[in-house]
Amino acid sequence: MTEADIEEVSRVEARCFTNPWPISAYQRELKRPEHNYYIVLRDDPESDSNDTLSSSGTGPDAEFDWSVNVRSRRPRRFVLWPFGRRNGNNHKPPIIGFAGMWNMLDESHITTIGVLPEYRGRGLGEVLFISMMEEAKRREVTWVTLEVRVTNHSAQNLYRKYGFTIQGRRPRYYSDNNEDAFIMWSESIRDPAYLDRLEQLKRQLVHRMSFEDQSHSSPAAAGDAG
Repeated sequence: MTEADIEEVSRVEARCFTNPWPISAYQRELKRPEHNYYIVLRDDPESDSNDTLSSSGTGPDAEFDWSVNVRSRRPRRFVLWPFGRRNGNNHKPPIIGFAGMWNMLDESHITTIGVLPEYRGRGLGEVLFISMMEEAKRREVTWVTLEVRVTNHSAQNLYRKYGFTIQGRRPRYYSDNNEDAFIMWSESIRDPAYLDRLEQLKRQLVHRMSFEDQSHSSPAAAGDAG
Protein backbone atom coordinates (compact mmCIF):
# COMPACT_ATOMS: atom_id res chain seq x y z
CA MET A 1 0.00 0.00 0.00
CA THR A 2 1.24 3.48 -0.88
CA GLU A 3 -0.06 6.91 0.02
CA ALA A 4 -1.64 7.11 -3.43
CA ASP A 5 -3.76 4.07 -2.51
CA ILE A 6 -5.17 5.41 0.74
CA GLU A 7 -8.36 7.05 -0.55
CA GLU A 8 -9.30 3.95 -2.55
CA VAL A 9 -8.50 1.70 0.41
CA SER A 10 -10.73 3.86 2.59
CA ARG A 11 -13.63 3.41 0.16
CA VAL A 12 -13.08 -0.36 0.14
CA GLU A 13 -12.80 -0.46 3.92
CA ALA A 14 -16.07 1.44 4.33
CA ARG A 15 -17.79 -1.41 2.48
CA CYS A 16 -16.03 -4.06 4.58
CA PHE A 17 -16.39 -2.66 8.09
CA THR A 18 -18.88 -0.57 10.02
CA ASN A 19 -16.15 1.39 11.79
CA PRO A 20 -13.34 2.02 9.26
CA TRP A 21 -10.07 3.74 10.05
CA PRO A 22 -9.73 7.45 9.18
CA ILE A 23 -7.50 8.35 6.25
CA SER A 24 -5.09 10.04 8.67
CA ALA A 25 -4.44 6.70 10.38
CA TYR A 26 -3.18 5.12 7.15
CA GLN A 27 -1.12 8.20 6.36
CA ARG A 28 0.52 7.89 9.76
CA GLU A 29 1.05 4.12 9.50
CA LEU A 30 2.67 4.21 6.08
CA LYS A 31 5.36 6.57 7.35
CA ARG A 32 6.76 3.77 9.55
CA PRO A 33 7.40 0.78 7.26
CA GLU A 34 9.93 -0.63 9.71
CA HIS A 35 7.07 -1.13 12.18
CA ASN A 36 4.13 -1.71 9.83
CA TYR A 37 3.26 -3.70 6.75
CA TYR A 38 0.27 -2.94 4.50
CA ILE A 39 -0.67 -4.47 1.17
CA VAL A 40 -3.50 -4.14 -1.32
CA LEU A 41 -5.10 -6.79 -3.50
CA ARG A 42 -6.13 -5.75 -7.01
CA ASP A 43 -8.40 -7.39 -9.56
CA ASP A 44 -6.35 -7.60 -12.75
CA PRO A 45 -8.70 -8.78 -15.53
CA GLU A 46 -6.24 -7.69 -18.23
CA SER A 47 -3.99 -10.56 -17.21
CA ASP A 48 -6.69 -13.24 -17.60
CA SER A 49 -4.88 -16.24 -19.00
CA ASN A 50 -4.37 -19.95 -18.61
CA ASP A 51 -1.07 -19.45 -16.83
CA THR A 52 -0.49 -21.62 -13.81
CA LEU A 53 -0.85 -20.00 -10.44
CA SER A 54 2.44 -19.21 -8.79
CA SER A 55 3.89 -17.78 -5.62
CA SER A 56 7.57 -17.03 -5.97
CA GLY A 57 8.97 -16.28 -2.55
CA THR A 58 8.59 -13.27 -0.29
CA GLY A 59 10.10 -9.85 0.20
CA PRO A 60 10.23 -6.72 -1.93
CA ASP A 61 11.16 -8.58 -5.13
CA ALA A 62 8.65 -11.37 -4.79
CA GLU A 63 5.60 -11.88 -6.97
CA PHE A 64 2.34 -13.37 -5.79
CA ASP A 65 -0.04 -14.25 -8.63
CA TRP A 66 -3.21 -16.07 -7.67
CA SER A 67 -5.51 -17.16 -10.52
CA VAL A 68 -9.08 -17.97 -9.55
CA ASN A 69 -12.33 -18.55 -11.41
CA VAL A 70 -14.85 -15.73 -11.57
CA ARG A 71 -18.40 -15.51 -12.86
CA SER A 72 -17.29 -16.23 -16.42
CA ARG A 73 -15.42 -19.30 -15.08
CA ARG A 74 -12.35 -18.11 -16.94
CA PRO A 75 -9.12 -17.89 -14.99
CA ARG A 76 -8.61 -14.41 -13.58
CA ARG A 77 -5.58 -13.03 -11.88
CA PHE A 78 -5.84 -11.27 -8.55
CA VAL A 79 -2.55 -9.56 -7.85
CA LEU A 80 -1.01 -8.45 -4.58
CA TRP A 81 0.27 -5.09 -5.79
CA PRO A 82 2.98 -4.04 -6.62
CA PHE A 83 4.39 -7.58 -6.93
CA GLY A 84 2.31 -8.36 -10.01
CA ARG A 85 3.24 -5.36 -12.15
CA ARG A 86 4.29 -6.68 -15.53
CA ASN A 87 5.62 -5.46 -18.87
CA GLY A 88 6.19 -1.94 -17.61
CA ASN A 89 2.43 -1.32 -17.43
CA ASN A 90 1.81 1.14 -14.59
CA HIS A 91 -1.97 1.00 -14.88
CA LYS A 92 -3.35 -0.02 -11.52
CA PRO A 93 -6.44 -2.24 -11.51
CA PRO A 94 -9.05 -1.56 -8.81
CA ILE A 95 -8.34 -2.48 -5.20
CA ILE A 96 -10.63 -5.26 -3.95
CA GLY A 97 -8.93 -6.09 -0.67
CA PHE A 98 -6.22 -5.05 1.76
CA ALA A 99 -4.41 -6.20 4.87
CA GLY A 100 -2.03 -4.81 7.44
CA MET A 101 -0.09 -5.59 10.56
CA TRP A 102 2.15 -4.04 13.18
CA ASN A 103 5.57 -5.43 14.03
CA MET A 104 6.85 -5.06 17.58
CA LEU A 105 10.01 -6.72 18.85
CA ASP A 106 9.39 -10.47 18.68
CA GLU A 107 5.79 -10.43 17.46
CA SER A 108 3.56 -9.29 14.62
CA HIS A 109 -0.01 -8.12 15.21
CA ILE A 110 -2.37 -8.52 12.25
CA THR A 111 -4.64 -5.49 12.49
CA THR A 112 -6.92 -5.78 9.49
CA ILE A 113 -7.92 -7.99 6.57
CA GLY A 114 -10.74 -6.93 4.28
CA VAL A 115 -12.17 -8.15 0.96
CA LEU A 116 -15.04 -6.51 -0.91
CA PRO A 117 -18.30 -8.44 -0.33
CA GLU A 118 -18.75 -9.38 -3.99
CA TYR A 119 -15.28 -11.01 -4.04
CA ARG A 120 -15.67 -13.11 -0.92
CA GLY A 121 -15.86 -16.88 -0.97
CA ARG A 122 -12.88 -17.27 -3.32
CA GLY A 123 -10.05 -17.71 -0.85
CA LEU A 124 -8.81 -14.13 -1.23
CA GLY A 125 -8.99 -13.40 2.49
CA GLU A 126 -6.77 -16.43 3.03
CA VAL A 127 -4.34 -15.15 0.38
CA LEU A 128 -4.03 -11.89 2.30
CA PHE A 129 -3.66 -13.75 5.60
CA ILE A 130 -0.89 -15.99 4.22
CA SER A 131 0.87 -12.89 2.91
CA MET A 132 0.88 -11.45 6.44
CA MET A 133 2.31 -14.71 7.79
CA GLU A 134 5.00 -14.74 5.08
CA GLU A 135 6.02 -11.19 5.96
CA ALA A 136 6.12 -12.02 9.67
CA LYS A 137 8.40 -14.93 8.84
CA ARG A 138 10.61 -12.66 6.71
CA ARG A 139 10.92 -10.21 9.60
CA GLU A 140 12.02 -13.11 11.82
CA VAL A 141 9.47 -12.60 14.57
CA THR A 142 8.41 -15.52 16.74
CA TRP A 143 4.68 -15.01 17.24
CA VAL A 144 1.71 -13.59 15.35
CA THR A 145 -1.39 -12.34 17.15
CA LEU A 146 -4.73 -10.80 16.20
CA GLU A 147 -8.20 -9.95 17.50
CA VAL A 148 -11.37 -11.39 15.98
CA ARG A 149 -15.04 -10.88 16.77
CA VAL A 150 -16.47 -13.64 18.95
CA THR A 151 -19.23 -14.10 16.34
CA ASN A 152 -16.90 -14.26 13.32
CA HIS A 153 -16.74 -18.04 13.23
CA SER A 154 -15.49 -18.31 9.62
CA ALA A 155 -12.44 -16.17 10.41
CA GLN A 156 -11.80 -18.08 13.63
CA ASN A 157 -11.89 -21.36 11.72
CA LEU A 158 -9.37 -20.03 9.23
CA TYR A 159 -6.99 -18.95 11.97
CA ARG A 160 -7.35 -22.27 13.78
CA LYS A 161 -6.40 -24.04 10.57
CA TYR A 162 -3.13 -22.12 10.72
CA GLY A 163 -2.45 -23.11 14.32
CA PHE A 164 -3.87 -20.06 16.09
CA THR A 165 -5.54 -20.59 19.45
CA ILE A 166 -7.69 -18.35 21.65
CA GLN A 167 -5.59 -16.99 24.51
CA GLY A 168 -7.81 -14.25 25.88
CA ARG A 169 -10.85 -12.03 25.42
CA ARG A 170 -11.21 -8.25 25.14
CA PRO A 171 -14.64 -7.11 26.46
CA ARG A 172 -16.54 -4.60 24.28
CA TYR A 173 -13.57 -4.32 21.93
CA TYR A 174 -15.58 -3.27 18.86
CA SER A 175 -17.05 0.20 19.21
CA ASP A 176 -19.81 -0.26 16.63
CA ASN A 177 -21.75 -2.77 18.73
CA ASN A 178 -19.61 -3.30 21.86
CA GLU A 179 -18.91 -6.89 20.80
CA ASP A 180 -16.12 -8.78 22.55
CA ALA A 181 -12.99 -9.90 20.72
CA PHE A 182 -11.07 -13.12 21.09
CA ILE A 183 -7.29 -12.71 21.26
CA MET A 184 -5.65 -15.39 19.15
CA TRP A 185 -1.97 -16.33 18.95
CA SER A 186 -0.03 -18.44 16.50
CA GLU A 187 2.36 -21.21 17.26
CA SER A 188 6.02 -20.23 17.05
CA ILE A 189 6.78 -19.36 13.45
CA ARG A 190 10.42 -20.18 14.11
CA ASP A 191 9.47 -23.82 14.61
CA PRO A 192 10.53 -25.79 11.49
CA ALA A 193 7.51 -28.08 11.83
CA TYR A 194 5.16 -25.08 11.85
CA LEU A 195 6.91 -23.55 8.83
CA ASP A 196 6.45 -26.83 6.96
CA ARG A 197 2.76 -26.78 7.87
CA LEU A 198 2.43 -23.18 6.67
CA GLU A 199 4.01 -24.10 3.35
CA GLN A 200 1.75 -27.11 2.98
CA LEU A 201 -1.37 -25.03 3.65
CA LYS A 202 -0.23 -22.48 1.10
CA ARG A 203 0.20 -25.19 -1.52
CA GLN A 204 -3.26 -26.52 -0.70
CA LEU A 205 -4.76 -23.07 -1.19
CA VAL A 206 -2.97 -22.67 -4.51
CA HIS A 207 -4.34 -26.02 -5.65
CA ARG A 208 -7.87 -25.25 -4.47
CA MET A 209 -7.95 -21.84 -6.14
CA SER A 210 -6.58 -23.29 -9.35
CA PHE A 211 -8.92 -26.22 -9.78
CA GLU A 212 -11.99 -26.08 -7.54
CA ASP A 213 -15.32 -24.56 -8.48
CA GLN A 214 -15.26 -21.31 -6.55
CA SER A 215 -18.92 -21.65 -5.63
CA HIS A 216 -17.88 -24.40 -3.22
CA SER A 217 -15.00 -22.51 -1.63
CA SER A 218 -15.02 -21.62 2.03
CA PRO A 219 -15.84 -17.97 2.78
CA ALA A 220 -12.96 -15.54 2.64
CA ALA A 221 -12.05 -14.11 6.01
CA ALA A 222 -13.19 -10.51 6.16
CA GLY A 223 -13.79 -8.25 9.11
CA ASP A 224 -11.73 -7.58 12.24
CA ALA A 225 -8.34 -9.06 11.43
CA GLY A 226 -9.88 -11.37 8.94
